[in-house]
Amino acid sequence: MSDSPDLTALRVSYTQGELRRTNLADDPLTQFQGWFEAAQHGQVREPYALSLATADAQGRPSVRTVLLRGADERGLTFYTNYGSHKGHDLAANPQAELLFFWPDLERQVRVYGAVERVGAAESDTYFHKRPRESQLAAHASDPQSAPIESRAALEAKLSALEAQYPEGQTVPRPDFWGGYRVAPQEWEFWQGRANRMHDRFVYRRAGEGWTTERLMP
Repeated sequence: MSDSPDLTALRVSYTQGELRRTNLADDPLTQFQGWFEAAQHGQVREPYALSLATADAQGRPSVRTVLLRGADERGLTFYTNYGSHKGHDLAANPQAELLFFWPDLERQVRVYGAVERVGAAESDTYFHKRPRESQLAAHASDPQSAPIESRAALEAKLSALEAQYPEGQTVPRPDFWGGYRVAPQEWEFWQGRANRMHDRFVYRRAGEGWTTERLMP
């Protein structure tokens, strides 16, 4: 049996950039959009992927990766099965935290806020923008997060749906699938710096506006 690696020796010193108060936008959404655009132009792989943390009614936390599908003045939007583990969490405890990590840029963004479902029409619009195979998979994977006996059983469900909705026929959005929107109450922007002396700024909701302060690394 090989020796375990010495994890204490693994580290990276971040030296790409800095974040000063004078660099911050007045509005955190504007700040986020600027960083997101930089991640896209920097060819970060899936910059729209984020970690979504939720907790159930007893406070047990869960985290998973989902995809950002909207960012505007109303909040940040993602889509999923309402009956999934995260759906059950959000039904009992409708608040969440999001984390974007863009290691190539040595940046993170954290967002905390209350969560609500988006309207049916908005969910319909997004569902029908998805590839047909993804639409069918949304049906096949219900109930999401539930046990299934085998991969073959899952693929059999998909095959049956392909026969039910042949090519050219509209696949309806299932009523158990749709969007959630996180209405931010706090945003934190983190820029890695050398020797763990990172730059961190937090925006907190204050009435119709935001307060901003620097945090210790």
